[in-house]
Parts: sequence; C-alpha cells; structure tokens
Amino acid sequence: MNSDQASTPGEHAFINAPHKTLVSLSIPVLISLIAEPLTGLVDTRFVASLGSTALAALGVGTVALSSFFWMFNFLGIGTQTGVAQALGQNRQGHATRTTSLALSLGIAIGVALILIMLPLTDIIAGALGATGLVRQQAVEYMDIRLYGAPAVLVTMVLFGALRGVQDMRTPMWIAALVNGLNIVLDAILIFGYGPLPALGVAGSAYASTISQWIGAGVVVVIVARKLGYTRDINFRDATALLIVGRDLFFRTGLLFVFLLLATRVATQAGANSGAAHQAIRQVFILTALVLEAFATTAQSLVGYFMGGGRLEIARKVANVTILWALGSGVAQAALMLAGQDIVIQQLVPRTAIDVFVPAWIITSLAMPLNALAFITDGIHWGSEDYKYLRNAMLLATIGGGIGLLLVNPAWQNALAWVWVASLAWISIRAVFGLLRIWPGIGDSPWKRTVLVGSPAQPGVTPLP
Repeated sequence: MNSDQASTPGEHAFINAPHKTLVSLSIPVLISLIAEPLTGLVDTRFVASLGSTALAALGVGTVALSSFFWMFNFLGIGTQTGVAQALGQNRQGHATRTTSLALSLGIAIGVALILIMLPLTDIIAGALGATGLVRQQAVEYMDIRLYGAPAVLVTMVLFGALRGVQDMRTPMWIAALVNGLNIVLDAILIFGYGPLPALGVAGSAYASTISQWIGAGVVVVIVARKLGYTRDINFRDATALLIVGRDLFFRTGLLFVFLLLATRVATQAGANSGAAHQAIRQVFILTALVLEAFATTAQSLVGYFMGGGRLEIARKVANVTILWALGSGVAQAALMLAGQDIVIQQLVPRTAIDVFVPAWIITSLAMPLNALAFITDGIHWGSEDYKYLRNAMLLATIGGGIGLLLVNPAWQNALAWVWVASLAWISIRAVFGLLRIWPGIGDSPWKRTVLVGSPAQPGVTPLP
C-alpha cells in the first residue's frame, strides 16, 4: 500500500478522508485508461499517412487482437479482488500466491494464444472482410503482435495485483512508459530512420510488441519488490479463477452482443443513422473512462474492507463511490447537452444532423444511470459477486435486445429508438446493481456480517 494512504498507523486513509482518498486513487487510474486510446489515435494518424490500404489493415488487426485479449480481462479483475481481500485479511502470503498463480496462468494463456492463433490469422482477417493487400498486411500485423500476447496478459495480471494493494500510480507510470515508447518506436519503425528501413504497418506491430514486452519486464520487477513471487502455489486453486473467467467471459460476450445489435439496427436505418450512431458511440466510450476509473478504485477498496470483514466500511465505500459516480454522470449529461453543437461540428456529417440530435439528447440524459451501472459493476467485482453480474447482464441484454428488435429501421427516428432501447439496457443493469446492495436481494454478500476467510476466523489477525 502506498505511504500516502496512511493517515494514522494501522488505519486506512479512507476511514478519515473517504472523498479525498477515492479521488486521489481514481485520478491515476483515469490517466492510465486515457493513455492507450490516445496512443491508438497517434498510431492511426501515422498509419493513415501510408494510405487507406494500410489503415484498413491496421483496423482489422487491432479489432481482432483487442477482442481476443479482452476476453481474458478476468485475469486482472480476479487478481485485483483476490489481492485486495487477502490484504484486508492481513494475509500477505495469500496475496503473493494469488499473484503468482494468476501470473502463471497469464503466461500459459499468452503462449497458447500464440500457438493457436498464428495458423488462423489469415482466416480471421478474411472473416473480418479483408481481401487482397489489406488482408496480407493485416495478417502480417497480427502475426507480429501475437508474440506480445504473454506480455499483454502479464501486464494485465500485475496491474490488477498493484491495484489490489491500492497502488494506482505505478500502473499509471508504466502505462505512460509503454505508450510513450510505442509512439517513439512507431515514428522510427513505420517510416524508417537511419539504417532502419521503413516497415509500414509491420513497423506499427513491432513498436507495440516491443513496448509491451518492456512494460511487462518493468512491472514484473516492481511487483517482485512489492508483493514477491512464490513457487508455493496450488494449481487446483486455478479452478476458482477460471470460474471467475467463465462468468466474466459470458458477461462480456453479452455486452458485445448488445452493442453489435445496436450498431446493426442503427446501420440498417441508413447511412446517416449509422454515421450519427458512430459519433455518439465514440463520445459514450470516452465518458466511460471516468466511470471506469471510479469503478476500479471501488473494486479495490470494497475488496480490501470486505476481506477484513469490515462490512460497514465497505458499505461506506459503496455510498461514497456511488455519490461521486452519480455526480460525474450528471456533469457528463450537462456537458454533453451544452456541447452538442461542438460534437456536430467535429463528428457529424451535415446530412445526419436531424437523426443525430434526438438520439444525442436521449444518450445525454442516460448518463447518470450509466454511471450507476458502471460503479455498481466495480463494487460487485470487489465483493466477488461475478455470477450475479453475469445474470444481471443477461436480463439487461434480453430486455434491451427485445427493444432493439422492435425498432423498425424504416422509422424516421429509428436511431432515437435504438438509444431508448440502450437506455433500458443501462437502466436494468443499474437497478439490479443497486438492489444487490440495498436492500441486498438474493444471497447478497452485503447481508453477511462475516465473510469466509475473514479476520473473525482463527489464525487471521484483524486489522486495527
């Protein structure tokens, strides 16, 4: 845990300064989250100068690999909660074993991805619609980037471990290092420099892979100093992490299904509707970064206090983070409504303005509810309530999906109705997220006074 988090010896800073602690932990997370999309924009700008073929190949390669890597984000989420709860129980050794086990799985899965996907990259590129030179360059890009798969998953795991000990700054600095190095290597390898030839799209892939491996090496060393590693791990414990993976994989799949269905209906409504939907979606993704920062911080704090059996403090974490997230959602709604003309000027074709405006207003008004959906996700990650999140997403996707299927693309305001259905999807997630905490429906961990493995059990020292 960072020294700047200690208020008095043995007492967590959140107890005396909850709002300050939450914000100070969330800001580095937000910076970490922003670094990657900014680098993606620079990457895109460099490759765009090579022509539409190169840019299309980059798009195919990044979409395919990002999707595959994202499937294994349960490694980071599970590690973060496991480490946070272990430290809340004063079980340093268990935190080390959790990290070591997840790291071993990350390396194994990363190597497996290389072996399984290398023979399939041409098929994947073709399935995504790439042909000719676009397909050739996309395959070359994926073949190179795949060798960075173990580094990506190792970094994902160890960022989770660091955030589990509520060290949010180290991942921020490493993310800045990796993305800054990526940009420098992009400029050198894509266009060539001195004796180095111009590699084009392949240069972008090499830049990403090299920077990812350097970042992974740095974070491995840092975590070794903070938590340490051990060979004393029981691979039978991997079953619990893989169950987490099953639930999160299913939940993430449902999320993608809904978003793809929404995009499909919007596109069927015509080119103007599709263009307006893309503009709204890009802003929606940007606003999500702030909410995800709060959710990640809530996950660590809830995990820490619940792991220590301090349910009332964990509930206070939920109260405070929900308050900040809701305030952020209201602020985002106001800014979106006030900035409508700016978004139109920068992102929306003139012919699409009429269909854009009603959908934009609906999306803006949905932001407070979206904030509640995001923050309750983080809270329930911290309480290891993954199965409940999976089931809530299933209900939301069924409800919102039915709404999308009822939208007739021929309607004049079809895009607005797409976002009404999306509002229903968001609302169901938010409502079920809140109900699990207040009053605590079903077998809610928020109704338990003592958790399994908490300090109330013999052999575990309570926190002061």
